[in-house]
Amino acid sequence: MSGAARDGTIDLRSDTVTRPTPEMRAAMAGAEVGDDVFGEDPTVARLEALAAAAVGKEAALLVPSGTMGNLAALLAHCGRGDEVILGDQSHTFVYEAGGSAALGGIHPRPLPNEADGTIDPERIEAAVRADDVHFPVTRLVCLENTHNRCGGTVLDTAYMTRVRKVAHRHGLRVHLDGARLFNAAVALGVPPAALAASTDSVTFCLSKGLAAPVGSVLCGSDDFVQRARRARKALGGGMRQAGVIAAAGIVALQTMVERLADDHANARRLAEGLAALPGIHIDPETVRTNIVIFAVQGGVPSPQELVVGLQARGVRVLAIGAWRLRAVTHYEITARDIDEALLATRAALAERVVPAAAACPGPPLQDRAEL
Repeated sequence: MSGAARDGTIDLRSDTVTRPTPEMRAAMAGAEVGDDVFGEDPTVARLEALAAAAVGKEAALLVPSGTMGNLAALLAHCGRGDEVILGDQSHTFVYEAGGSAALGGIHPRPLPNEADGTIDPERIEAAVRADDVHFPVTRLVCLENTHNRCGGTVLDTAYMTRVRKVAHRHGLRVHLDGARLFNAAVALGVPPAALAASTDSVTFCLSKGLAAPVGSVLCGSDDFVQRARRARKALGGGMRQAGVIAAAGIVALQTMVERLADDHANARRLAEGLAALPGIHIDPETVRTNIVIFAVQGGVPSPQELVVGLQARGVRVLAIGAWRLRAVTHYEITARDIDEALLATRAALAERVVPAAAACPGPPLQDRAEL
């Protein structure tokens, strides 16, 4: 299916724009349901079992969104006044409305993310609080894979193991925001469970590259998921006949994972094509998954102007700061769509004079994308 098929627009703003497949719609229409708060929805139970098995955990919990899943995880791991170590560019820190602090009284300890999305394990170890009445108690380390604001970068199993060893030395838990975990697994050629093995809990989204209409799953031990279930209820996430949602998630897990490699190939095709255009700055070698972040050299045209020029030509991308733009591939985007998007970009750039020798200064990380 082409992204242009719905209304002539090639929508590269995010993989959240994906629509459920016909198989998902059929599964939703025919889903067996029950009251999930009472534990009586068989389709939810089936999805949770599939999800837990996929990431190698004992149990799983369906939640409406990744933000709720991450917050429920933090609430299950930490008490009021406890501290969580996480990246200063992480989705949990930047884009989740300060929920852990506002609703859980959990103190964030942000550390710098490297360009590849990692946090230096030595920095993590140095940030662990001493047993001192003046300090909050360090309880948790949060990682993100793939790392959205660092351009869809992947954290491999060796890095995850290093962080796990640091955490264990200090009695800490590890939570993984794996919104696009399956993209990371496909890019690395490893099972998702291998990337989750060094964690105590992990979330992943059904509604991004896997193309379900709504929902995320939070996975961990039986005891952890029971605590998270209580947190979900307190957050207003208790759902009733949720099997109509879970049915699409089951289809997503069964049919949409292996094809993520197509999205990665299309993202690389886009990155290589952009790199050949005058006035565009991008290193295609940094594109590992389905997120492409690129800059306009010298700011002429500005990202906002380029967004307008592209939209006029039927292509939608996001301006994400003073210098950068973001495009995300997904199952409704084809190689032909990528080629058409590149032609549109060339035409939109031609509307403005781009200094051939203009240098593109390194934009700050806060200029990167959120969705």
